[in-house]
Amino acid sequence: MRIATGGIIHETSTCVDSPTTMSQFEFDRGIIRGADVFERFRGTNVCTGGFIEGAEENGFELVPLLRASAFPNGLIVRSDYDSLKQELLDRLAAAERDGGPVDGVLLDLHGAMVVDGIDDGDGDVIEAFREYLGPERPIVVTQDLHGNHTRARVASADALVGFDTFPHVDMAERGVEAAEIIARTVRGEIRPQMAIHQLPLFWSTPCQVTAHPPMDEVVRRVHELETRPGIICVTIATGFPWANVPGVGSSVMVVADSDPALAQQTADELGAWIWANRERWYSPPLTVREGLQRGEEIAKYPIIVADHADNTGGGSPGDSTEVLRTFLDLGLQDALILYMVDPEVATQAHRAGIGSRIAVSLGGKSSPVQGEPVEEDAEVVAVSDGAFAYDGPMFGGLTSSMGTSAWLKMEGVNVVVVTAREQPFDMAFARSLGIDCAKMKYISLKSAAHFRAAFEPIAGSIHNIDAAGIHTHDFGRLPSSKRTRDVFPIEIKPAVG
Repeated sequence: MRIATGGIIHETSTCVDSPTTMSQFEFDRGIIRGADVFERFRGTNVCTGGFIEGAEENGFELVPLLRASAFPNGLIVRSDYDSLKQELLDRLAAAERDGGPVDGVLLDLHGAMVVDGIDDGDGDVIEAFREYLGPERPIVVTQDLHGNHTRARVASADALVGFDTFPHVDMAERGVEAAEIIARTVRGEIRPQMAIHQLPLFWSTPCQVTAHPPMDEVVRRVHELETRPGIICVTIATGFPWANVPGVGSSVMVVADSDPALAQQTADELGAWIWANRERWYSPPLTVREGLQRGEEIAKYPIIVADHADNTGGGSPGDSTEVLRTFLDLGLQDALILYMVDPEVATQAHRAGIGSRIAVSLGGKSSPVQGEPVEEDAEVVAVSDGAFAYDGPMFGGLTSSMGTSAWLKMEGVNVVVVTAREQPFDMAFARSLGIDCAKMKYISLKSAAHFRAAFEPIAGSIHNIDAAGIHTHDFGRLPSSKRTRDVFPIEIKPAVG
């Protein structure tokens, strides 16, 4: 049995103006080709790592094509996307010429990819592979929890396997699951039939953390449904509201064995329960000061405030200044901000050197929405070329780079200034600069929830805040010209908040 694998992975924010180009896919080995896929991803906690493990467990040959990944940003340039998609298909054709026909394809995709001129980028990739493979050879796709799923991609794929966790610590597990599904399908042991139930619902990020209420109950229901006879897998997707596309919103997808009616009935059952409980998935946004006050009332440290409106992991610029300004105005001591994206200041710090004092104009350079730059004197405590290795639960085993970076101190506030827009998935990069996050009293992270996988064990309390930023969680302020239906909590109003 020969199974090909590849993917184009991108979470696209249409709220930001900066386009995603080929150079961003190429940054930090974001494009891996052929046999190099095994070297890069074997043993790592990503879906492709799971495909490799699953191929070994299920006794099939995995044929690596191309895996391209770029950090979340704006619309993908059409010509660059077309080049990547064509290379995927060309590599599949070459693999078949060299080794014979493949029996199916495992795709590592995200679920919220938008290309200039293509609203459903993931669906376009799946449809291209379906056209190449024909109707009989199976396609199984792994998807992020934050996909905006469409009927088109459900019609083209045999099975979509979504993450069960947020933060996403189960990516390799889902890859193994997908590999098992495709192996059993090729062997004729199962015949996957998939259905989708779309929900007019924008799900508040603080209510999505799968280890805590209320989201833990959703996950339990998903797992209970998966124990029913005839059910292969169940996926809940909370959606990605920062993409102005027709299919934006939450959804449920169910894969059943040989029974499309059972798949649809089960998807509708879970979807109806989610909708009936929609108030539980809504959390009114908190201001910066409200988040800090709630932390002080609990009086356990460090108090962590998640600056989710400037979450670089969703495509935001990472240079919003409201939290930094508030920390300084309050005179906080032993405070830390991870990370402020400002290549100019990072370069300035490198030129000045460790121990020097510099006058900086920090942040607020990408958009007026992100606030004005903070004008302040700062001490350069440490500098870095940005290279590091993840060692936390989420991306353990992978290396990355924050680009030219520096640790600055402004009065009692420590700021890690970076060049690359990457959220703090764990503490590894902070440690590489000499920062012990556990000794801080206040920490702000430009992230929505992924930081929890590593930071939750040291946190006194955690509070998501809605500081000024492009990725506001006041959903009514988001662009919606392409959205085709009323959604909760915008047009369909919540009873609270």
